[in-house]
This record gives sequence, structure tokens and C-alpha cells, in this order.
Amino acid sequence: MKYNLIRDLYENKEAYSEKEVTISGWIRTIRDSNKFGFIEINDGTSFKGIQVVYDDSLENFSDIGKYPVATAIVVKGKFVLTPESKQPFEIKATSISLEAPSDSKYPLQKKRHTLEYLRTIAHLRPRSNTFAAVFRVRSLASYAVHKFFQEKGFVNVHTPIITASDAEGAGEMFKVTTLDLLDIPRDDRKEVDFTKDFFEKPASLTVSGQLEGEIFALAFRNIYTFGPTFRAENSNTPRHAAEFWMIEPEIAFADIKDDMDLAEEMIKYLIRFVLDNAPQEMEFFNSFIDKGLKDRLEGILKSDFERVTYTEAIRLLKESEKEFEYPVEWGSDLQTEHERYLTEMVFKKPVFVTDYPKDIKAFYMRLNEDEKTVAAMDLLVPGVGEIIGGSQREERLEVLKEKMLKNGLKEEDYWWYLELRKYGGVKHAGFGLGFERLIMYLTGMSNIRDVIPFPRTVGNAEF
Repeated sequence: MKYNLIRDLYENKEAYSEKEVTISGWIRTIRDSNKFGFIEINDGTSFKGIQVVYDDSLENFSDIGKYPVATAIVVKGKFVLTPESKQPFEIKATSISLEAPSDSKYPLQKKRHTLEYLRTIAHLRPRSNTFAAVFRVRSLASYAVHKFFQEKGFVNVHTPIITASDAEGAGEMFKVTTLDLLDIPRDDRKEVDFTKDFFEKPASLTVSGQLEGEIFALAFRNIYTFGPTFRAENSNTPRHAAEFWMIEPEIAFADIKDDMDLAEEMIKYLIRFVLDNAPQEMEFFNSFIDKGLKDRLEGILKSDFERVTYTEAIRLLKESEKEFEYPVEWGSDLQTEHERYLTEMVFKKPVFVTDYPKDIKAFYMRLNEDEKTVAAMDLLVPGVGEIIGGSQREERLEVLKEKMLKNGLKEEDYWWYLELRKYGGVKHAGFGLGFERLIMYLTGMSNIRDVIPFPRTVGNAEF
């Protein structure tokens, strides 16, 4: 059977005026009296539902009033414009039929639930207004990422989920093995004999697609990856998850300035796209989650992102005389409180911090002429902190080898990465954008657990 979609009714309400329509969906709210009743129904195609008015002329009138929330129904009736009412239109029902019943103990009744509670019912929370808005914005933003890069002629590369290399050199990786953990094979040195494992060497879930992305950038010039990444960090914070999605472009014949230009252009494109294509959802966030969100995002579109060196950022933080939980010292990484102070109190807009000390950044970042810092950049945004980390990559073979040695990385494990520098290894750059942190920024949601469908965090792999 063909149904009218609520989305289409909103988009073409004048054309449907006084016409017969048939919709299917789930009851959000229901109230009735002796002679008539009202149902708010949502079919999943629109953030807003539609009001159905029914009366005692329906044969099953007495049954309808007993339908619990979340009951699936099919409604036939006349589409009527109601410009004087809160809702722009309603359906005067000529028939309402039961499609699928719902238990009266349905957890999402008409009241405000805490985000903490909704995390415990992640299988039902997409039906709430908050998460219906979050995940529709997430879908639109995902589409916009591909649209942005495809319009610029970038090649989309699918990098491996299982890898034998650590792009960050931090070792915080989830191991992949088929070995019997109760009977692990050992070699002559009593170490794990990985030659007996599936890949015959240690393997892990990827922490980044960057290294493989560089391979394709040195063939196709401009590429991007967009996929899941995994970090075994024991960080139980609102900004960290063990599984998340990363957008990672790589551009050849490019330096760190080109890298920042691309990042700024992309962020503004994504903001504009979501504001234009999710007006109902963004109005909801602006009203109930983060008042002032829309004005702040619109302001970002009109401003140039600030660019400041790490050394200058440290000076500004020290001169602020603010008491931070973590001390501000040159050579230490910026903490979230430092990042938010710079973006919210000093510059009041997104900020690129560049040229970090080499000892706190990854081995692949290009060493600057001062030999103390690297050509790295982080994009910090108000309300979140860092959402992008990037750099110009080290294209000089001998310098890269020396940095790997200092970081305890074996050349034989990265032979292919080093070989890229031998065959036309031009200067190139790239960055990683944590997709969930982007969604937090776009929606005003303050916890990463609330912008990904099924969060994977320390002690939690439910659903």
C-alpha cells in the first residue's frame, strides 16, 4: 500500500489541502474525550509529527482511545489547513486502523527524560525528540562531508579497519587475534608466537586511516577517508569514545597553510549545509539544548578563524592569570580547559593553534626549521575544544627515519611508508576531524555518548 509521507505533507501542504491522504506511523501522544480525540503521529520522515483529529463516528472509536504510546497505526482522512492553530494543518480521520500494538509500559512516555536514562535504552532513544534531531543532523552532516569533497574532485579511499601499523605511535590499540587466549602459543623466547595467528603478525583495529591515505594522495593528489576508528584509551570523559568516526583528507603539493585553508572551508560548508537542510532540528537544539546555538554558528560563517602559534597560545594562557586545573607550561599539551578558554574567552571564535613542540606530536609531522617544533595544527572550537588535528607530513626520508628511531618505531614495520618518500614524495598535508565532536559542535550536545547511535566507552559495549 502506498502511504503519504509526513515530510511531503509539510513540503507541499497547499497542494494537499482538502484532499484525502493516508499516513502510517507511531503514536507520540493521544488524548480523547467522550466525543472526539487527538493523536500526534510521526512516521519517521519528519522531525515534526502531524495531528490527527478523530470522533465517535469511527466504528472503533472506543478502542482508539486505549492505544498506548508507540502503537503503530494507519490513518485515512482529509488533509485540512489550520493557519489559525499552533500546527499548520491536521488530518480529520475517516478511519484509523491498528498496524502493530505497543505495551502500555513503553519507557518513553510524554515527559522529559534525562540523557543518562536515555543512554540505557539506546534501542529506543532514536524515537525521542532529542535523538531524532541528533541522528537526522548526523545523517545530513555525513552526506555533506562526501558532497563537499566530491564537489572539489577529491577521491574517496576506503582504508583498512584491521592494520599492522600504529599511525599515532601511541600503542593504545585494540588487538585482533584468533589465538586461543587460554592456550597462547609461545616462541623460544617465551613471547607470543604470532606466526600461529591469522595474519601471522600482530594486528589491531585502526586508530587512523592517515598512513594509507598518504599512499593515495601521492597518486591521486587529493583524497579523503571517512570511516570508523578505534582507540583503547582508558578515558572516561564526555569527549572520548573507544569507537568513533574520522574524516581524514590528504592533499599533495600542499603545506600546513593549505591544510588549514581546507579545514576552515570544510567546517563552514558543513555548518551552512546543516543550517539550510535541518531547520526544524536546529530550531529544536537552539530552543532546548543550547540557546544561542544558531546565532553562534551563523557568526562562525561570517568570521575568519584565528591562527596562533602554540608558543603564543601558552603566553596568552599564562597572562590570563586564570587558575587552571592543569598547569600551563611550554612543552605540555593543551588540555580541554585551555582550549575552551582560548576559543571562548580570548578569541571568541574557532582558533587554529600551530607549531607544537615536536615531543608531544606524532612522528610523521614535519620538523620545523627551529628543530624544536613541528608543522602541526589543531582546530579548537568554542564549547568543545579540539575537533581537528592535522599537520604537514614529513617528506624528507632521513629526517623521518631519525624521528621514527627516537619514537621507538621499527623501520621494517613501516617500510612501505618510508618508500613513499623515495619515489616522488612531494610535500603533502592532511588532518583528521572527529565526526562525533563535529556533531557535538553543530547540535550543542555536550557528551559524545549522545551523538553516536551506540557508544562504545570504558566498560560499555551494550547493544
